[in-house]
Amino acid sequence: MEHTRTLKDKIFLVLKGLAMGAANKVPGVSGGVVAFVGGFYEEFIYSLQKVNGKALKLLLAGRFKSFFQYINGRFLSLLFFGMIISYFSVSKILDYYLQTHELFVWSLFFGMIVGSIYFISKDFRAWNTKTIIALIFGIAAGLSISFLNPATENDNLWFVFFCGIISVSGMTLPGFSGSFILILLGNYVLLLVDSVNALYDTMADLFVGDFQFVNDPNRIRMLKVLAVFTLGSVVGLVSFSHALSYILKHYKNITTTTIIGFITGSLGVVWPWKVTNYKMDEAGNFILDSTGKKIIVYYERYIPELTSETYLALFYIILGIAIVLGLEWYGQKTRTQKS
Repeated sequence: MEHTRTLKDKIFLVLKGLAMGAANKVPGVSGGVVAFVGGFYEEFIYSLQKVNGKALKLLLAGRFKSFFQYINGRFLSLLFFGMIISYFSVSKILDYYLQTHELFVWSLFFGMIVGSIYFISKDFRAWNTKTIIALIFGIAAGLSISFLNPATENDNLWFVFFCGIISVSGMTLPGFSGSFILILLGNYVLLLVDSVNALYDTMADLFVGDFQFVNDPNRIRMLKVLAVFTLGSVVGLVSFSHALSYILKHYKNITTTTIIGFITGSLGVVWPWKVTNYKMDEAGNFILDSTGKKIIVYYERYIPELTSETYLALFYIILGIAIVLGLEWYGQKTRTQKS
């Protein structure tokens, strides 16, 4: 799939990577949905599938140019470059707004997911008994995950490796939020906030020539956790892509309806009107984990009253839908111009 890309194409690939990276970090939102709506999902999956034995042989033989072309390297490198930038920029902005304007952020993403469901399903025509069963299965699976309660934090390195494998599922499975699964496993703050901040602080220390962090056991622990998590993510990304490429090739219609159902069922995850309940002792004090963070027990969802805040939240839902439809319109326009 490697082909000549214009500067405009390259910039938009980086921007798509930014969007995927930001979406992957927000609980309930799937980076795979961004890829699906952006029209590059299949190229993403098939490019990852090329990271195989043949690619390893080319790399070990020193045939770097052939290796780069074989794995569709230009596409993957630009996309992952955007994701890396997102991890240290866009995602931090999202963290801030989730703390200060949580309702409106969830409303925006709720609208974007509703728009994504429309985008994926609008041209689907292969409805039959099998695809309807797949749709129902996807909805049931999405709902089941949406209403599970979170576990407590666990920094065991084998468990962290498993979390890495699970966390990238949202990049390859539209509607399946890897970050929300990390919340359910109890490791969202540890792996997507604390360890990333530790890396950021370490890079800042290295930049000014300060090596005192090597004597900080907590910093070293966090860096080990991040390294193992990253390794698990790479393993998960490659293995999931190989399985999905086969499924997409042989069961595309069933896979599509399962994804539609899963995204629909997962709307419960990003329902804007919810209260987060934390673990407390008998005296009414918050019980903190080993890092001093409050422990989430469950989410209490409710139907809002019609207030000015609710109307503003509804506006953000409509805005989210409009963003997705705008991306769809741009994608169709771009494909028309290229053809």
